[in-house]
Amino acid sequence: MSDIWIVFAIIAAVIVLFVWDRLPVIIVCIGCALALWATGILTIGQSLAGFGDPATIFVASLFVVSAGMERSGVTAWVGQMLIDKSGNSRVRLIVFMTLSVAVLSALISVNGAVAALLPVVVVLAVRLGRAPGRLLMPLVFGAHSGSMLLLTGTPVNVLISEALADFEGRSFGYFEFALVGIPLVLGGVLISVLLGESLLPARSSKTLPTDLSRHASTLVEQYRLSSEVQTLRIREDSPLVGTSRRALDLSDREGLALVSVTPGGEGTSGQRAQLNAGDIVVVRGESAAVGEFAQELGLVMVDAVSADETTNTLFNRNSALAEVVIKPRSPLIGERFFPGMVTPSGDLIVLAIQRQGKDLTSGDQLASGDTLLLQGTWEAMETRLEPAEVLVVDSPELVRRQALPMGPGAQTTLLILAGMVILLATGLVPPAVAGLLAAGAFVLTGILSVDQVYRSISWTTVILVGAMMPLSVAIQQTGAAQLLAEKLVAVVGQSEPRMLLAGLFVLTAILGQVISNTATALIIIPIAVVTAKQMGISPEPVLMSVGVAAAASFLTPVATPTNLMVMEPGSYKFTDYWKFGLPFMLWFFVVAVFWVPVIWSF
Repeated sequence: MSDIWIVFAIIAAVIVLFVWDRLPVIIVCIGCALALWATGILTIGQSLAGFGDPATIFVASLFVVSAGMERSGVTAWVGQMLIDKSGNSRVRLIVFMTLSVAVLSALISVNGAVAALLPVVVVLAVRLGRAPGRLLMPLVFGAHSGSMLLLTGTPVNVLISEALADFEGRSFGYFEFALVGIPLVLGGVLISVLLGESLLPARSSKTLPTDLSRHASTLVEQYRLSSEVQTLRIREDSPLVGTSRRALDLSDREGLALVSVTPGGEGTSGQRAQLNAGDIVVVRGESAAVGEFAQELGLVMVDAVSADETTNTLFNRNSALAEVVIKPRSPLIGERFFPGMVTPSGDLIVLAIQRQGKDLTSGDQLASGDTLLLQGTWEAMETRLEPAEVLVVDSPELVRRQALPMGPGAQTTLLILAGMVILLATGLVPPAVAGLLAAGAFVLTGILSVDQVYRSISWTTVILVGAMMPLSVAIQQTGAAQLLAEKLVAVVGQSEPRMLLAGLFVLTAILGQVISNTATALIIIPIAVVTAKQMGISPEPVLMSVGVAAAASFLTPVATPTNLMVMEPGSYKFTDYWKFGLPFMLWFFVVAVFWVPVIWSF
């Protein structure tokens, strides 16, 4: 068997295994790379070279940037803006939703954008009295369209830009993708507005993402905190003036808990460690105990605060709330906890304890099923809630992403993102270097820890890109691309290059409905380039057309992870995807075949 047919056999096996979906994706991809080495098609260095390719490194760095934006609350801020701007209008909601998810997906990837806005859109659908299914598929398809706005939108953009650099000596510019991305997004908005009501189902789903936008308010109401939180101000003659903030340690005062200390007048809590006259002290406890504490230390009561003010005091950029449940066989069973006590770790405060909705007294022992409301810093919540001791009702990380727009580090995140965009747009450094600098900046500024960087990277995608790249090399090196190019040219003829774009679009789009669009692009790109050279035309429109076709993953729920992500909350059936996806597919076909050659001439 010749090398060409060995490569074809490996491609067929990869496609079959992807469609079969019984083996992990990374096993199939690594098996593909090893098969190319085992059959002698490539050397071991060539078979594994994809893992060190700059495009692979750049794709990995983009996941870190996405995680930084989510963690700092930038994506939550976009969701909040969507709520504020949409009002009660379905058309306005679809327009703002599509534009928001398009911009987000262009910056942080399709998966990150959809995951960030999915709960928000579900809540808005309920508020408008509409089925979530009428909005969730337009959300996902809008993200696919938005992925073509910038180089960072999808790994496929990176791959076609790198391919152009290899064959033409220049790559697509960072904003150059917007020349096709903007028409794709605008067309998607029109399709969703005009056809969404008739083509999408109005079914209700039993499984909807949890809305955590009012997480803190719900906890304050559940544990009746607004009636027990008191705000005090330090008088000028207080013995606390000039002392360390540690002087406010209330661990030995049963029934009292220090919630927060904020400076009055000038300065911020982060700029000074000592207490001054006018500083605001917020404590939780019964009125009698608070009054005794205030009289002893020279504090004066401030006017009563509302439930919203209490919520803002307890839950903000620096302070988090978490509800935990004592699990069966927890080592905490039998321990005596009381409101106001500091946990053994020293950085969490117990604000309230309940058993079946009723408050526990200080002398009661903890039992399985008891709930505790804890307060502390966000970092403490993420590191101290041991799974062996308690069950966390709502993940602090998930709450932070939904309920804390523009949280700590948001401004730094925007500066890092702007720096990366400038580097990519100007070409001062290679894309991989720009991505690595941005990822490193998130670690150095403390927005992400090293462990969080590891967890943020979708290693399946990175391994897929690295392991499948050698297949593209093999397709070119063995002459398989040349053979397929000759056949394709024979079919479409030499007279009309648009026929070539149409043929490549159909081939790419079909493969993209059953296997990863990244894997599809890695198979099609070398064929597209060689075919363009066979016909004597520029590879620029051909590669961009392939990029558009790879983004057209609309017809099946398994085409992309985001298509599958909305299937349950939208209560979609398999047929719903192709019904609503066909108009999107036709629009993408028009852009790829007729608009792309207008921008990048043959």
